[in-house]
Amino acid sequence: MFLELIATVFAGLAAAGIVLGLNKGLKGRLPKWSLPVAAGAAMLASTISSEYSWFPRTKSSLPEGLEIVQTVDGSAFYRPWTLLKPFTERFAALDTVSISSHAAQPDMQMADLYFYGRWAPVSKLAVLADCATGRRAALADAIKFHDDGTVSGAEWVRPDAGDPILTKICKR
Repeated sequence: MFLELIATVFAGLAAAGIVLGLNKGLKGRLPKWSLPVAAGAAMLASTISSEYSWFPRTKSSLPEGLEIVQTVDGSAFYRPWTLLKPFTERFAALDTVSISSHAAQPDMQMADLYFYGRWAPVSKLAVLADCATGRRAALADAIKFHDDGTVSGAEWVRPDAGDPILTKICKR
């Protein structure tokens, strides 16, 4: 966040420098308002560029085995450009390498799910999927695993058909 602020300030300074150079070359013929308008426009363009490039940059830097399963696009009235084209502000990625199951319960799959947000730290959630019944549960302290691979204490949720998280976990 701090580096983006610095980049925005430098974009404004660069635009102001270019307008100053042009004005000097044109012997002062540019209107006085051109310098702050150019600086402001460059800062706005830098901010917009940063917003729209966050998801592709983050996606390209994901380690191998992490697959994006869900994205959330956002828009706001105070960012009018997002009303025309919303941008991805957060997403969930499944660690396919971490998918595991108990030999006695092959339909029960366990995996790690990571949540990324534009201005938020990455958070991790272990998820248990019951592929036979189409339900999943977040792993919490109350869950107990038994020797035969069964689970007790899970708070199961039954997501809509085609849930991307459940589909990806049960795909293997």
